Amino acid sequence: MFLNTHPSNPSEPVLTQSVQESVNHWALPKWECILALCAQSVNMVFMDKLRRAVNEIAYSQDHSKLPTLHRSLVPLLSLASSLYKVALLIRHHLYQFGVFSKHRLPVPVISVGNLTWGGNGKTPMVEFISLWLADSGLSPLILTRGYGGGDEARMLERHLLGRPAKIGVGPDRAAVAASFFEKYGCLDPLNSILFERIGPKQKLGDHPSSENIGAVILDDGMQHWRLKRELEIVMVNGLMPWGNHQLLPLGPLREPLTSLRRADVAVVHHSDLVSEQKVKDAVLSMREINESLPIFFSRMSPSHFFEIGNINANIPLSVVHNVAVLCVSAIGSANSFVRGMEKVGSFFVDQLDFSDHHSLQAEDVEKISMRVRDLELKFGIETIVVVTEKDYDRDPVILKQLEPVKVFVLCSKLQIVPKNGYTEDSFKNLLKELLKARLSHTG
Repeated sequence: MFLNTHPSNPSEPVLTQSVQESVNHWALPKWECILALCAQSVNMVFMDKLRRAVNEIAYSQDHSKLPTLHRSLVPLLSLASSLYKVALLIRHHLYQFGVFSKHRLPVPVISVGNLTWGGNGKTPMVEFISLWLADSGLSPLILTRGYGGGDEARMLERHLLGRPAKIGVGPDRAAVAASFFEKYGCLDPLNSILFERIGPKQKLGDHPSSENIGAVILDDGMQHWRLKRELEIVMVNGLMPWGNHQLLPLGPLREPLTSLRRADVAVVHHSDLVSEQKVKDAVLSMREINESLPIFFSRMSPSHFFEIGNINANIPLSVVHNVAVLCVSAIGSANSFVRGMEKVGSFFVDQLDFSDHHSLQAEDVEKISMRVRDLELKFGIETIVVVTEKDYDRDPVILKQLEPVKVFVLCSKLQIVPKNGYTEDSFKNLLKELLKARLSHTG
């Protein structure tokens, strides 16, 4: 695996460089070090509150109902959103007129992306496609930026262990891909035998695997225009499809909804957690922009837990039936995680959310411990902390500091939900046929 590393453990409490040097070398008096640490903590709290406020604004349909402080931010966010729109247009035209060139890789590229920030199921879909290709004997290369300390890359590495899959991490994904092609080589994408390997019913061992890379999966690739792609898959968060329909930072949109015209396939994620009407509304809004767009539906299916410190444990979901659960997360869609835990059947489910990709600090551990004590006093039963795999991979060390509180990690897999005649098999067949058609045209 090709993974970015950090000079220090990203799961441990992090100080700014100047403060860390002062503590290490006592360049400042002790009381000044303490003040500096307090200032950093205050700044982190302020930034977290600001992020929460921006998130509430982005998903509010009526700004007049927001708190006064939130409303005061709207003009500034609106100006920034207008500037962001201009920057998008300039960037688009620079690529359109060839000022910025697009790079074509020697194998087919499948982009998995979204139009809004966080919680759309991109990484689970990347894993789903990677497992499908790898189990068909076609070695995929996943290209990811490694944002947020590389928690997603570490989770993918663990789930794909033993498969002929590779993970490349870095902001310059063309350069990362080149290094992998140089090391492992690649298959000829115009060889028809390549497509005979993959199909909806293939299972591990049906075909001999190859170290040669047969396809690239571009994680969070919709806004990464530098690489040409054969397939564009757009993931949509069914719980909160488009927010207030505004561009960042006033709204959650990373691109206008008209960008759906570039999509080959759309997948409404968390479709099991919302009403049928909300799913229909999301589908209708996409059909108005791209009438012929195939739209599938997916969900996260919980399978088991493992406990911090024992990653190989396979703890059944029923372990939480008679206890209170505190869901602790720093992910893009915390509500989907909580809703999923409620469906597992816990006695009571509470939640403590941090901003996306937040690394837990010592004060966060204390906050979690206090909430656990409050729940145990309230209900008189054991309370267990449950985190997602992404949170575990970001903070495996500091989560141990919650002992003696039990901390379980929820393991889930993406599933295609049969709906409107679309199934998992038809999803895989569509991807296969689209790839064949695009490569034949390119060749």
